[in-house]
Amino acid sequence: MFRSLFLLFLLIPLIEIYFLIQVGEVIGAGWTVFLVIATAVIGAGLLRLQGLTTLQRAQLSIVQGQLPAMAMLEGVALLVSGGMLLTPGFFTDALGFLLLIPPLRQALIRHMMQRGTFVSGTRGYQQSHQYKETHIIEGEIVDDEDDKKIR
Repeated sequence: MFRSLFLLFLLIPLIEIYFLIQVGEVIGAGWTVFLVIATAVIGAGLLRLQGLTTLQRAQLSIVQGQLPAMAMLEGVALLVSGGMLLTPGFFTDALGFLLLIPPLRQALIRHMMQRGTFVSGTRGYQQSHQYKETHIIEGEIVDDEDDKKIR
């Protein structure tokens, strides 16, 4: 896990720098900065719309008495998307915009659920703690001091 995160934090900035240099050589530094800012602003607007839609679907699920699991996971995906869109660069913006596409986002969530990515912690708990049959003993608590005061 640590190695994966280390590679992620090392590779993503390098990819971003590479793309910024390449785009800057083609269209110029000023336009590159403008594009980075424009994608962040456009992405934030789209993120707001998607977030409100997801919130409405979650509320509808709750009203219908269903667990809004997909909507909640979509909210997490939108949070990740927002972080990517606000990070300067074209690579993270592309990934952030991909997460804003509802069918693609839902397919990714379903895929991760099938792999057990979201439930691995609880699954491990259930496998390691088998429930044994318990015997219930009914009883009544009697406080002797209350009986002494009444007499």
